[in-house]
Amino acid sequence: MATEQIILPIKGKKNVLVTSALPYINNQPHLGNIVGSVLSADVFSRFSKLRDRPTLFICGTDEYGTATETKALETGQTPKELCDEFHKKHKDVYDWFEIAFDYFGRTTTDQQTVIAQDIFTKLHKNGYLEERTTTQPYCEKHESFLADRFVEGTCPKCQYDDARGDQCDKCGSLLDPFELINPHCKIDGAAPVPRDTTHIFLRLDKAQPDIEKWFTKASEEGGWPQNGVSITRSWLTKGLEGRSITRDLKWGTPIPLPGYEKKVLYVWFDACIGYPSITANYTKDWELWWRDPENVKLYQFMGKDNVPFHTVIFPASQMGTGDKWTMLNHLSTTEYLNYENGKFSKSRGVGVFGDTAKDTGIPPSVWRYYLLANRPETGDTQFEWKSFIAANNSELLANLGNFVNRLVKFVNAKLDGTIPEFTPTQADETFDFPNFIAEVNVLLAEYVADMEAVRLRAGLAKLMQISGKGNLLLAGRLDNTNLQSSPTRTHTIIGLALNLTYLLASLASPYMPSTAASIVKQLNAPLLSIPDKWTPDALQGGHKIGKAEYLFTRIDEKREDEWRSKYGGTQASRLAEEEAKAKKAADKARDKERKKAKKLAAKSGEAVATPESSKTELPLRGVVAEEQAPPPAAAP
Repeated sequence: MATEQIILPIKGKKNVLVTSALPYINNQPHLGNIVGSVLSADVFSRFSKLRDRPTLFICGTDEYGTATETKALETGQTPKELCDEFHKKHKDVYDWFEIAFDYFGRTTTDQQTVIAQDIFTKLHKNGYLEERTTTQPYCEKHESFLADRFVEGTCPKCQYDDARGDQCDKCGSLLDPFELINPHCKIDGAAPVPRDTTHIFLRLDKAQPDIEKWFTKASEEGGWPQNGVSITRSWLTKGLEGRSITRDLKWGTPIPLPGYEKKVLYVWFDACIGYPSITANYTKDWELWWRDPENVKLYQFMGKDNVPFHTVIFPASQMGTGDKWTMLNHLSTTEYLNYENGKFSKSRGVGVFGDTAKDTGIPPSVWRYYLLANRPETGDTQFEWKSFIAANNSELLANLGNFVNRLVKFVNAKLDGTIPEFTPTQADETFDFPNFIAEVNVLLAEYVADMEAVRLRAGLAKLMQISGKGNLLLAGRLDNTNLQSSPTRTHTIIGLALNLTYLLASLASPYMPSTAASIVKQLNAPLLSIPDKWTPDALQGGHKIGKAEYLFTRIDEKREDEWRSKYGGTQASRLAEEEAKAKKAADKARDKERKKAKKLAAKSGEAVATPESSKTELPLRGVVAEEQAPPPAAAP
């Protein structure tokens, strides 16, 4: 827990509840995952707290479901052991990125069972659930129904031999698992058989009128982004249908109905309930956050692929209970962050993932800045090493870093680290100080407006513009000559600039918290709240500042090729390289043996067999006799 004191809503204040999409447990998040949910939510949560609002930031790992159960089978672990391992891995990644959750929990808790079963029971009582019998593939070998994607075989459309039961990745056709030629279970290779199974469906069709009414109001009042509105509207325009909310699994929330003892709640019905259940693990007073829509505003952050679950399915589940719920107010969604004009791929070793970013030696503030400056708010964006290095060198170092370092060093060197007496509004023939303050306040107002509307890229741009104003203030005015010839004006410039630095620390804190911490340490002052209006008097004459320290360091441009090679290769190419090296070594050894044999032959006058002449007599590895069928391959 990031804070010792429990955060609760306060009547009469704007109480803000922030969630980011719960990361699925069995993989490492890449940079696109991070900026699309937890990092963006962290920035807004930090901003809201610096606006002196009671703000709670909740997240956790999504741990139930088919993928977890299957992965555990592959690794020889229990699902709980797998989840324990990856929960820590996720938390370690987010800690390094300085994501300040108030509570980072998980969905595999007693509170999850209690709240999810309560919602399920009330939906059942109110007529929003119904039974349906469907036919699904069943693996008799490990005695389990299979999700469509865990059935593999040959595509009937294009003959691709590695198609899944839901889709062929080669031709893009949507498939039914029973359409596949020679279908087999991804887990153990056994041929699945059709078997009837009964499941519970959530009647979204019955809930549609209430969802439409709520969506129209919430999307307008909350200022939803266009992609969130479009995706939700497309679902509603097409017409909602019943959706299965149970699965034939062992790993999941038990279903509180007789006859369903061997089934569990479907993870995507269950997962969003993780938000209130994780809050309930944070505080026994969780309902103060989740059952008070008049006094709490809910902000949810996610990638666009998660939109329908938060704008259709979860709201339908909330409304169908008949209970009072805090419901989604502001939706913040992102498009995709791609990697060097391609896709991130953990299996192929392409792109930077949460567990590898720190290996570059570049601090979290730089990563946070670059990702947020390129946040895919209205369209897909690219992570590129060239622009990453330029963002550090030409923006952070040249602008913000230069301004703070130059100023603090000068005050320590020339004024013994003490702020001189100054009057911020004094008249000066060469510089209009009141106009400078007014210009900063225009930018400050725009920064606050952007942040309130969760336009995080724009807010970051305003921060850098304000820092740029500071550099213009110092340009040609902060040196020994001016200090000697125009002490009053120079003292005013120093006082104004240090107070501007103090403001920048607060504005930068949501984006680069450790950078802000360094600034206030150098100023020897506590971090302040973000004001509506800047008055440059927080640091007065006579205040002793701290020593200078670098906020950023230059990145050598040569590292671009190094990093592109390290993070852009695929496992396949690395394996090919290793195989090529092994082959080269074998060829070299064979050549050596051939030369040795020739020398011996020349001495004795006898013919000696070379590796080439004898190789056909060696047993061939991997060859299977025609009459023998190979065993089914295990899942990788």
